[in-house]
Amino acid sequence: MQELINRFDHHLAVERNVSPHTRRAYLQDLEEFRLFLAEELKWSGAGQVQHIDKLVLRRYLALLHKRCRKSTIGRKLSSLRAFFRFLVREGVLVANPGDAVATPRKEKYLPKTLSVDEAFALMEIGAAAGKLSLRDRAIVETLYSCGLRVGELTSLDIGAVDLREGLVRVVGKGRKERIVPVGSKALEAISAYLGERGNPADNEALFLNHRGGRLTARSIERNLKVRLLQARILKDATPHALRHSFATHLLDGGADLRSIQELLGHASLSTTQKYTQVSVDHLMAVYDKAHPRSRKK
Repeated sequence: MQELINRFDHHLAVERNVSPHTRRAYLQDLEEFRLFLAEELKWSGAGQVQHIDKLVLRRYLALLHKRCRKSTIGRKLSSLRAFFRFLVREGVLVANPGDAVATPRKEKYLPKTLSVDEAFALMEIGAAAGKLSLRDRAIVETLYSCGLRVGELTSLDIGAVDLREGLVRVVGKGRKERIVPVGSKALEAISAYLGERGNPADNEALFLNHRGGRLTARSIERNLKVRLLQARILKDATPHALRHSFATHLLDGGADLRSIQELLGHASLSTTQKYTQVSVDHLMAVYDKAHPRSRKK
């Protein structure tokens, strides 16, 4: 089983050219399933893969239902289907057992967002001098200005940002590139931070940790929580909440869904449509507050 997983990892890296983050997610899901076979079913040996059927998968999903959200279960099942699809192509399996199992219906939820006032308050925290302070200011400005995923932000090199034209070249999911405009405040923050670094070379990472290495997503999330407390914002917001806020505030300002889809790098418009519900909720709140014959009045 482990050898097959290693071959699948090589397939992901070489043939499908997926990102290291995606590969880690696949491998983590497959390792969890391998441990289930070994510990729960007491399976061992190379021939165990041929005995995997829909009953085995349903037993595994039943175990996951006790501790995972439906969206997480759906992702793990998708990883298994991709693995089995590879094994069918390699002649290890005759059919994909994952195709016989239905994907759990995802829970519907509204993305967490900051209000415009909260976003502005967050941006203005940490205006003190110093490399790390300037870096953290540039990070939140860029996340909110461009609507980037935190993984897209950490992978940026200095050469990806065109300070003169106000554009950034982003490599998103599936290694797809897109060009995103950068707001004037974010450009100012990035310029101030790079100036503090002594105008480094284009092939260096845009955001560095205190040891000079590329900043990680976990560090960005930890620093954001500190800034939220400093701004007296009591929401448990993540870097992804700034991406949601970017999209919601654009929609509230009159931007069309297609444009927001391109800016976010969504492959499907249906993914972007979740922000319409957030916008409608905002409009209803405005109506209830301002209209003389609103429902609350």
